[in-house]
Amino acid sequence: MARLLDKLPWVLVLVMCVTLGLAPFTPEPHVWEKIRMLAAGDLVRAIDWFDLVLHASPWLLALAKLGREIGRARG
Repeated sequence: MARLLDKLPWVLVLVMCVTLGLAPFTPEPHVWEKIRMLAAGDLVRAIDWFDLVLHASPWLLALAKLGREIGRARG
């Protein structure tokens, strides 16, 4: 998994964050809506959980890649 993160270009990760991670853009990004629902305890339907996982995955990938790069720079 670490090798995959190393080979994945940052440009692709950022494009995924901007497109899938923020889609649809109006009235508000799905990921933001689902995070608010999660915080309020309203995330109960399966489709809402699927949306959260789908739209949050590029952001989690970016965090994993960033963590990997920071770890490599330190050690």
